[in-house]
Amino acid sequence: MDKEFHIQSLQDLPSVAKEFLNTFPDCRIFAFNGKMGAGKTTFIKALCNVLGVEDNVCSPSFAIVNVYFSPSCQEVYHFDFYRLTNPMQALDIGTEEYFYSGQYCFIEWGENIGDLIPEDCIFADIEELNGKSRKITVRL
Repeated sequence: MDKEFHIQSLQDLPSVAKEFLNTFPDCRIFAFNGKMGAGKTTFIKALCNVLGVEDNVCSPSFAIVNVYFSPSCQEVYHFDFYRLTNPMQALDIGTEEYFYSGQYCFIEWGENIGDLIPEDCIFADIEELNGKSRKITVRL
């Protein structure tokens, strides 16, 4: 059974992000898949806002991981594995320590690290529907 979330406009992001996190209250690792420009980073920004992150949330395309601080849950990790050519490169930056820290981990392009993503990860596909709206499908 899949769970779907619908974003009709940017104004929907805060409420959908809150609903998304409330749907998975015990989960901390989320991998977002979708085409370039589908809205992965934008949705992760909304999730970070819900978590109270005050830092500037941006794509870690070149850094591979950004660390944000949240007063409500300490650190939040945001990964972008788009540029990786080998899953072992993810190990080199210490992903296991991040993944098993108990902190929120939001992953873009997780398919580039294959089996390194923990089994308890929630996988979400983001699909652009008509240029503005998005559908997020979580495979349960």
